[in-house]
Amino acid sequence: MPLVTSNSALPAATKAQQRHAQLVEHLCAAANAAQMSQALEALLTPSELLSIATRLEIARLLKAGITQREIAKQLGVGIATVTRGSRELKAGKFKDHS
Repeated sequence: MPLVTSNSALPAATKAQQRHAQLVEHLCAAANAAQMSQALEALLTPSELLSIATRLEIARLLKAGITQREIAKQLGVGIATVTRGSRELKAGKFKDHS
């Protein structure tokens, strides 16, 4: 399946949903961790990769009961970043996939 399709008649929201679905399909096509790593490195900058990894670490630390202030200090991120992660965790958006 190609990563890019063109349909200029679609509303912007639908186009965004279509691109999101294509991204998910592309990532799900990875057969193992090495392929997933390669796909992510092809799509994201090193800074974006670090940002995503940090968000996952925030969720892990929150689940472990570490305070938001301690997490911000440990990871060198703003308290607002940790609070956002806490909201997403409370909303059930971080699932264990191991």
